[in-house]
Amino acid sequence: KTTELLIRRLLFQRICREVTIDIASKSSSSEATEAFLILEFEVSNMLAIYTKRVTLQQKDIVLCRWIRKRFLGENNGKDDF
Repeated sequence: KTTELLIRRLLFQRICREVTIDIASKSSSSEATEAFLILEFEVSNMLAIYTKRVTLQQKDIVLCRWIRKRFLGENNGKDDF
């Protein structure tokens, strides 16, 4: 039975710093993914509304991706429709 710390202070600080950095990077990655998906669904929904439909269909998302690739140059390594 001792009152001394079981993990040295510098080691504990380094571990805390690594965990904090890992959490921050995952959080920003999650936020970017969420923003991308929200924009994708907003534009796809606008396409569905433009064609006088209320329900979003797969063809709306496909068209949204095609427009983004064709006119905004976002290719992501694929050239197909």
